[in-house]
Amino acid sequence: MTSPLSGIRVLEIGDRIATAYCGKLLRDAGAEVVMVEPPTGHRLRRYRPTGVAASEGDSPFFSFLAGGKHSITTPSVTPALLNSADIVILGATPEQAADMGLGADEIACCTTPVVTVSNFGWGGPWAELPATEFTMQAWCGSTGSRGEPERPPIAVGGDLGEFIAGSYAAFFALAAHRGGGSFDMSVLEAMTTSMQVFSWLRKELMLLEVVGRSTEVPSVERAKDGYVGISMATGQQWQDFCAMVECPDLADVPELRFQVGRWEQRDLIRARIGDWFATHTVAEIVELAELFRIPMAAIGNGETLSGMDHFVARKSFVDHPAGFRAPGPPWRMSRTPALPPALPPAVGDTAGDWTPRNKPTGTGLPLDGVRIVDLTAFWAGPAATHLLAMLGADVVKIESVQRPDGMRFAGGFRPDVERWWEYSWVFHGVNSGKRSVTLDLESDAGRALFGRMVADADVVIENFTPRVMENFGLGYEALREFNEQIIEVRMPGFGLDGPWRDRVGFAMTMEQLAGLAWITGYPDGLPTAPRGACDPLAGVHAAFLTLAALEFRRRTGQGQLIEVPMIDVVLNASALQIIEHDAAGVLLTRRGNRGHECAVQNVYVCAGYDQWAAVSIRDDSDWAALTALLGQPNWARGVSYTADAGDLIDGHLAEWLATRPRDEAVAALLAAGIPAAPVLQPPDVIDNPSLQARDFFQTVSHPLCGPLPYPRPPVAGHFVAHAAPLLGQHNADIFGGVLGLTDQDLARLEADDVIGTWPLGL
Repeated sequence: MTSPLSGIRVLEIGDRIATAYCGKLLRDAGAEVVMVEPPTGHRLRRYRPTGVAASEGDSPFFSFLAGGKHSITTPSVTPALLNSADIVILGATPEQAADMGLGADEIACCTTPVVTVSNFGWGGPWAELPATEFTMQAWCGSTGSRGEPERPPIAVGGDLGEFIAGSYAAFFALAAHRGGGSFDMSVLEAMTTSMQVFSWLRKELMLLEVVGRSTEVPSVERAKDGYVGISMATGQQWQDFCAMVECPDLADVPELRFQVGRWEQRDLIRARIGDWFATHTVAEIVELAELFRIPMAAIGNGETLSGMDHFVARKSFVDHPAGFRAPGPPWRMSRTPALPPALPPAVGDTAGDWTPRNKPTGTGLPLDGVRIVDLTAFWAGPAATHLLAMLGADVVKIESVQRPDGMRFAGGFRPDVERWWEYSWVFHGVNSGKRSVTLDLESDAGRALFGRMVADADVVIENFTPRVMENFGLGYEALREFNEQIIEVRMPGFGLDGPWRDRVGFAMTMEQLAGLAWITGYPDGLPTAPRGACDPLAGVHAAFLTLAALEFRRRTGQGQLIEVPMIDVVLNASALQIIEHDAAGVLLTRRGNRGHECAVQNVYVCAGYDQWAAVSIRDDSDWAALTALLGQPNWARGVSYTADAGDLIDGHLAEWLATRPRDEAVAALLAAGIPAAPVLQPPDVIDNPSLQARDFFQTVSHPLCGPLPYPRPPVAGHFVAHAAPLLGQHNADIFGGVLGLTDQDLARLEADDVIGTWPLGL
């Protein structure tokens, strides 16, 4: 079998995880990827955050990210090489790129589309601002939302933002290859749309003030023999949970149906449910939760994951030729399987002697003319179709009056408006640019209309549990009867097979299970979920694979079935702790805000009420800049920047920051070249100078809610053409205008509840 990206040539430039993961996704899908690295080798060749002394050869994590690629050294990057590639991924700021001989003029003359990946984007006032994954989490509002009120805010452990950025870069690489031109991508923008829940829209739509930092209630509980992760998004799940833990009276309290109310009563709830969890094993609890259809999972980590029965049954982990077990590629394609793992290249193993060739060009958006039938709900699936819509696809979202998208009802309601389900902020955040119809797929008439839509579509995307499409009688083979070339993208939580296939799971379930919660939280506290960031992470992967399948169909005329389980995506984002444990026997765990790479990294309290700053000291250069900023204090004399000195430096830095206003201190650190950021509350990102200057928030008027600041994709440009749709807003346009039904036909369908614009029962 061929690969979907066979023959595509990619030049990967940069030393960050995001560009390496982007290149890995492209290589695993069949592209020929050549890394550009200095003669001393890629930074990640020596990356061992466990502190285990590096043996001869490359780090396991580098081998995971670079397997199957080729390598050239920096002097070989010439205009001819750039122009002979099909895609260039450039992970650098403008100054860093210029130092490599790739200034703005050189890139402008390049005939190959270039996707630049930098912290704040090339076009904007912060293009050269120092930053790390840790400070970027503070800038995007993620850190400020998480933690206990009496303790510091908590950042997500690991490098989740880099994996988010890498998956976006892979998507934009294929969009560029479709004639979309070059893209200027901002990692901050990618993290802002993924690592918080559009809180600026929540403030606009729900008229609610900031809650402050919190955790979900319930979220992670101690069982008899370990930890259990819990994730609930609906009031029904809360009621079922109360029955399961033998606290039925809690289900009768209306305020507790929503997360805000449960947070206010967190001490009561934790006290009531704690004894029940403590007397049951993890296996007992998860088995019972499956019967109740409540998203729960064991808290996994780098030591336990590869032995879990579901992953064993699905062969989710592969033997890497570099000598360790690692997550396999997070997808399965019926016609074009991913390439197997391979060894990384030696430094400079190729000359990069590609022959130049013509490249696709286009004047519109790269997905103009692509038609997508969207059966997705909540966040992960809609994030995929939203990204495709922003790049020009005609996305028609299908809901039903029996079961609208559940995200319309998550998080609360406005008692002062009639159609309160049209005010969900996350729904708005991931559904702008789409059209909406309602269709009862349990009815013969609904399925017949659905078949006519599929017949005229390029792609169908859904994120139900596997049994749902089967129960509708609309599996992949049934879709092929409507359209032999159809591409179907399925996004089940746990995959289409295996012991857990029918379990319910949200992003936080996957984060809890796959290790991200394990490395997030206070060192002396419970594991803490990143809070849903893996929903959009899975969505971007699905969008990337949609473009890969479209590329394959362009060459062959063949559609196919694509499976993108969210759990497999999250396993890849957790790969470092899995690989390091298998290779070195060391388990990464929670370190609060200290992290595993920088000797000095923390969130520090500043002058004023609940004011915090995030600071990273990356290396000797930052350490020298810090000592100069502090006035060469006596305590710093003779102190080298090492892990052994980390606590000493951390303590004195905390003292310095405690007496200074946050924004003043952050400005001083940044001016000295030290990565720092204010720990923002999530809605405050609306005022970020970089996001404003780059037109990240694009105001579009909604029929009920008025003008709203919708986020665009994390690349410069104008993309938000339409607000999120009302329920069934385009029934007449699609069923009448496109499929030719008469007004009488539409009235009959509405009378039979096959279509409609109002949820049944409300």
